[in-house]
Amino acid sequence: MYKRFFKRTLDLFLSTIGFIVLLPLSFVIFLVLYISNEGKPIFLQPRPGKNEKIFYIFKFKTMNDKKDLQGKLLPDEKRITKFGAFLRKTSLDEIPQLLNIIKGEMSLIGPRPLRVRYLPYYTKEEQLRHSIRPGITGLAQISGRNLLNWDDRLQKDVEYVKNISFALDFKILVQTFLKVIAAKDIALDSDSGMIDFDVLRKASIQNKDN
Repeated sequence: MYKRFFKRTLDLFLSTIGFIVLLPLSFVIFLVLYISNEGKPIFLQPRPGKNEKIFYIFKFKTMNDKKDLQGKLLPDEKRITKFGAFLRKTSLDEIPQLLNIIKGEMSLIGPRPLRVRYLPYYTKEEQLRHSIRPGITGLAQISGRNLLNWDDRLQKDVEYVKNISFALDFKILVQTFLKVIAAKDIALDSDSGMIDFDVLRKASIQNKDN
């Protein structure tokens, strides 16, 4: 009952309230980024949602678009701005995703929506993470996030899908809030320090073939 009906109702209620409360702060952040990022304050990227339906995730832009002499974007660590680093540290860059929730593309709690190019490399069980709406935060994020390897991270996503309840969502929401306040393990959407999932799975397949 909670998974089918009340979870979406709660998402819509809380995200709408959160959007209204955070609107003044969002406007200030938007303005600063608009000026500092040459009129590009919002980051958009396609991500797979429920049933692998592709949607565009919204985030405040934390990196500039500087390129090398060959016209390729510089590495992420060389493009992140000081203000962008602050937004990531405080998780304020995630605020625009409240719009994704209001639109019905995301939930407050659920598996983080990862990159589209990862889709061919999930196991059948790992594909369960796409049977529900992705979330701003989730079980993997309060369980170590990037300290977990990919297998453990995805296992936590599957564990969440199989055990969705109001009690579990409340626990994840509270622990996420505490981590944000403590500025600890809160880069919710960063793969920093991790080998890309598709690269890792390709290497595993090649090793098996050899």
